[in-house]
Amino acid sequence: MTVTSVQPYWELTFDADGDVDTRQRDQLLAGATAAGVTDLVMFAHGWNNDQSMATWLYDRFFAPFPGLLGPGTGARLGYVGVLWPAMRFSDEPIPDFTPSLTIAPVPAGRTELSEETRRALTTMFPEQDATVSRLAELLRECPDSPEAFAEYVRLVRALVELPEGSPAAAFAADSDDGSQSDPAILLDDPVALCAEFTAALQETGVDCGTDGPDAPQLFGGLRKRLWNGAHELLRQATYFAMKRRAGTIGQRGLGPVLGALARTAAPARVHLVGHSFGARLVSFALLGLPAAAQNVKSVTLLQGAFSHYAYARQLPNDASRSGVLRDVESRVDGPLVSCFSSHDTALGVIYPLASRLSRDDSSFLGLGDRWGAMGHDGIQAVAGTRLATVDDARAGRFPVSGCVSVDVSAVVRSGPPPAGAHSDICHEELARVVLAAGRISH
Repeated sequence: MTVTSVQPYWELTFDADGDVDTRQRDQLLAGATAAGVTDLVMFAHGWNNDQSMATWLYDRFFAPFPGLLGPGTGARLGYVGVLWPAMRFSDEPIPDFTPSLTIAPVPAGRTELSEETRRALTTMFPEQDATVSRLAELLRECPDSPEAFAEYVRLVRALVELPEGSPAAAFAADSDDGSQSDPAILLDDPVALCAEFTAALQETGVDCGTDGPDAPQLFGGLRKRLWNGAHELLRQATYFAMKRRAGTIGQRGLGPVLGALARTAAPARVHLVGHSFGARLVSFALLGLPAAAQNVKSVTLLQGAFSHYAYARQLPNDASRSGVLRDVESRVDGPLVSCFSSHDTALGVIYPLASRLSRDDSSFLGLGDRWGAMGHDGIQAVAGTRLATVDDARAGRFPVSGCVSVDVSAVVRSGPPPAGAHSDICHEELARVVLAAGRISH
C-alpha cells in the first residue's frame, strides 16, 4: 500500500478488462471494517499513465480532508485511490507536478512523440509496435504530401478501432443507441481533420510554430502546423480508447467491488470521486452496482470528460433517445454532483471537436452544445438539476439529493495549454464540495 498524507488509505488496481487486483480488494474489505471506517472516499484518476502520478494526485487532493471535518461529526474517514490503465502524452503538462528530470519537454511547435509516450502507446495497444513506430516516424519527419496525412490517419484508426462485434464498443457510447461505438473521427478527409485540430489547438493558446520562409509551401505554407493537428488527432484517438476503457472498468470492475463493500463493510458510506475520464469510470460503476447495494451516498465528478447529456432521459430534439446513464443517479442515496469550469479549454474546445468528428450525436445543437462535456458546463437536459456553488458547500446549504451542477470557475481556472484548467483540481474548495455532497462535514 502506498503511503499518503491521509490514513487509512488503500489502493484498488484494475486491468483493461475491469478485473481487480483481488489482494488489494480483500485488504480494503477487511481493513475498512477493522478500522471502523464510517465514510470511504474513493477517487478515480483521469489520463495519468503511471502509479506515481496518480498517487501524487490522490495525496494532494485528500490532504485537506482531515482538517475540514467539523467538530463532533463522529466520522471516521477512509480513502481509496483507484488505479486503472490510462495514459497521457508526456508533453501534456499537469499543474504543480514535477516529472522525472530524465524526460525532456517537447518544445512548442514540435510534433514528434517522446520516448515515454511511445512506450505508453505500445503498452496501451499491445502488438501494435510497428504501427506506433510508423506514426512516430511520420510525426518526426512531417512529410510534405497529402498521401502522408492519409497514411497517418489510416494508421491511427488501425491503432484504436475494435474488432467487429466487440462488446467493448458499447462502453464508448454516450447515448442509449450505442453512438460513438466506432471512431468515425478517422473517416473524414485527412488534411481537413488535421487542419481542424490545428485551429482548435491555436484557439486554446498552443504555439503550433511556423514553417519558415524556406519550407515547402504545400497547403499554403501551413505544413508543419497541420502536423501539430495530426499529433492532437492521435492524442484524441487514444482518449477515445480510454473512454471505452473507463466505462468497462467502471461497470465490470468497480461496480462489483462496491457491491462487495456493501456486503462486508455495511456501515461504510461510499463517496465516489472521479476526475476527467475517471468521472466516467465512477459513473459507469453505478451501472454495475448490484441492485441490493445502497452504500453509495454521493458522487462528485471533477471536470468530467464525457457528454453533458449522458444522464438525460431525453436528448434535445430527439425524445426517442436518452443518455447512456439515464436515471443512474437513483442508485445514489444522495446527490450526483458535476463540477464544471468555463476555463477548462480541453473540454470547451478540443473535446467538442473530437466528439463531433466522432459522430457522437448526443444532441442536435451547435458545436459546444451538441458535443459539450459536463466538465465545461455541467449536467444538461436532466429535469430538476440544481445549481450550487462552492460557497454553498462551505455554508452547509448544499443539495442532499438529485443531480447538481457546481460552477467552480472561480477555483478551477489555471493551467498551461492545451489542457488549461482541466487538471487544476487540488483545491480545498473542491474537498469541501465532496464532504458537503456526502453530508460528512455538517
